[in-house]
Amino acid sequence: MPTLLKVHGSQNQFFILDQTTLDQPLTDPELRQLTQQVTNPQTGLLGGADGVLVVDRPFRPGAQAQMRVINADGSEATMCGNGLRTVARYVANRDQLDQFKVDTKDASLRVRKQDDLAPGVPAFAVEISPVRFAKDALPFDNLGHDRLLDTPAPELWPRLRFSAIAVPNPHLISFVDRPALQDDVLGVIGHRLNGKNPYFNDGVNVNFAHILGHNQLFVRTYERGVGFTNACGTGMSATSLAFVLLHPEAADFDQPIEVFNPGGKVRTIVHFQNQEYWIELIGNATFTHEIVVDEADLHRAAVQCQITTTGEQAAYQAFVSQLPQLGLID
Repeated sequence: MPTLLKVHGSQNQFFILDQTTLDQPLTDPELRQLTQQVTNPQTGLLGGADGVLVVDRPFRPGAQAQMRVINADGSEATMCGNGLRTVARYVANRDQLDQFKVDTKDASLRVRKQDDLAPGVPAFAVEISPVRFAKDALPFDNLGHDRLLDTPAPELWPRLRFSAIAVPNPHLISFVDRPALQDDVLGVIGHRLNGKNPYFNDGVNVNFAHILGHNQLFVRTYERGVGFTNACGTGMSATSLAFVLLHPEAADFDQPIEVFNPGGKVRTIVHFQNQEYWIELIGNATFTHEIVVDEADLHRAAVQCQITTTGEQAAYQAFVSQLPQLGLID
């Protein structure tokens, strides 16, 4: 019988569904319906999740697998960095590989196994690319600029400066002080720009970043299609790139950056090679539950299942408990 996995990267929680194990893969409408059912925090499975990661056969030469990201609201994301780490671990275990490429919507991305972050906390490194700054890559309009890079945008909020970077998911980034992390501005901006608005007509992920020290950041994200999330891998990657570009006195190319988030911590490394930017995202890939289901139930989005707990969450919580208690958000 098919098995779903409940997984997380920095507490960004997902279910993994491997379509290659099914007699009849789910259609796109069935995937949307299943995702909306199992991810619901009140009525879903195991307290819900941020989305479903769909593993399928690759469609580009040289890739080992394909990953699709279905958000909790049924929309499809271009990419998910935290999710890619968990899919990388799943495919590595399935196919007995330590490094390979995974097809995403826009690119085949390199992934590789890393040393455990702590006892019982497996880790993977994944490539985040391509990177684009032009407004049509996000897209945005009616802000008086063709590019936002540490740019005032009073239409969005007074006194804040914004950068817009697609990696390829669209991200809006602002470096803020400690009080701004603790008020409701991020929620107001995120909610507004992910509803009907004249600026980002397809929505956007909004990130507030606070500089902690040299090569150290805290990032909080309002994620398109999800809302507030414990962590957003592409958001932390895009913000790390903005950190290196805009604050060269505090951040370095080709050096690990510690990025703290409400769900834990990752490392990023920002590269500029062959006139292109790309980011390496390194963090946990934790499997919390194995869920045996009937394939017919998946097609009906009426999951009756047998659940086994892996025990990995306790190891992850022990890792998080040793991190600095920053007290940046309530």
